[in-house]
Amino acid sequence: MEGKGLKKWQKYTLCPQGTHIPMGQMACHRCKENVMSSQREARAGGRTAKGLSKKVIKCKAAVLWELNKPFSIEEVEVAPPKANEVRIKIIATGICRSDDHVVAGLLAYPVPIILGHEAAGIVESVGEGVTSVKPGDKVIPLFTPQCRQCTVCKHPVGNLCKGNALNHRDVTLKEGTTRFTCRGKPINHFLSTSTFSEYTVVDEISVVKIDSSAPLEKVCLVGCGFSTGYGSAVKVAKVTPGSTCVVFGLGGVGLSVVIGCKAAGASRIIGVDINKDKFAKAKEVGATECVNPLDYKKPIQDVLIEMTDNTIDFSFEVIGRLDTVTAALLSCNDAYGVCVIVGVPPGSQTISIDPLLLLTGRTWKGAVFGGFKSKDDVPKIVSDVLSKKFNLDPLITHVYNFDKINEGFDLLRSGKSIRTVLKM
Repeated sequence: MEGKGLKKWQKYTLCPQGTHIPMGQMACHRCKENVMSSQREARAGGRTAKGLSKKVIKCKAAVLWELNKPFSIEEVEVAPPKANEVRIKIIATGICRSDDHVVAGLLAYPVPIILGHEAAGIVESVGEGVTSVKPGDKVIPLFTPQCRQCTVCKHPVGNLCKGNALNHRDVTLKEGTTRFTCRGKPINHFLSTSTFSEYTVVDEISVVKIDSSAPLEKVCLVGCGFSTGYGSAVKVAKVTPGSTCVVFGLGGVGLSVVIGCKAAGASRIIGVDINKDKFAKAKEVGATECVNPLDYKKPIQDVLIEMTDNTIDFSFEVIGRLDTVTAALLSCNDAYGVCVIVGVPPGSQTISIDPLLLLTGRTWKGAVFGGFKSKDDVPKIVSDVLSKKFNLDPLITHVYNFDKINEGFDLLRSGKSIRTVLKM
């Protein structure tokens, strides 16, 4: 059905499985096959009216077999969800620096493993006891879960639920086993999400339903990068109108910090990065000026203090390096400055700081996922995207098919991308 005057993008819509199909067509061939398969399954006792499934799904996934090696696209078996679990068909997933930290061995996780934690998809089936989502719902997996029962979830500010897999580097679901198998071997989970797979299984506390009209290839960024950066500015630092901010690192998360600072009313936002190619994009989303530390012989914190006459209210480290963590702390005003650690630092490394740097009045803090309570806040952020309060388009510089995941990581490492989104 092609009306006169329709633009090219208006001629297509998304089927229930997230595939682009012509307007007027109800489903793609895969959807029809899935429906027939579901009907056969239901007759055979494989799926109940509640969306429960006993079927093992075979699909493509990017498996990391060895550290510092490329991902291998493999056929994996994804077991059905057990009690309080949800199986999701991933539609789009972003490439995040934290995933690369695992590849490089900077974050210690055992291989083989399926990485990925920033994504959006559609519920395929649910396990016994699941009530918050159902098959067909558009959802975002949550690497920071929200059980709403632990002391952290009940705290008005805390958001690092005790059920998180980050603190303990868990590589299974809460039940204690994995749902992935490849070449006859169990494959580890990552942050209870593992979105570098066409299908994944997560605990119910690690997934949230979002608006059915949300474009999944864009709002997948809400699952990590955008929320982490934006929340670090508006929720963690609580940037004030008229303030001066400095953002170290102008990748996808750093630019999201810039967006947050601008939204909060900061009058001066200085971006810091050694890659000058990122400056134009930073200014597009709200940076008032950018500096390259390589252009100066003195420490960058001294440069920033001179530039601002020592009036930096808020500084953000969005790289994950110990030297820039120190520089960010030293750059903010010693009497009232607030420094927020946003980037994931290398594991097993420590930093030494003179306590007098804090005694004078500085505040040094950090938060995971921008301080947001995931189940409560992610649907609201998606709604804000739909209402055009935020524009995520500038953050997405590359869109690749899933099988080009290694090329996507090459772009990340070379500094040639802001965010690469993989279409499954």
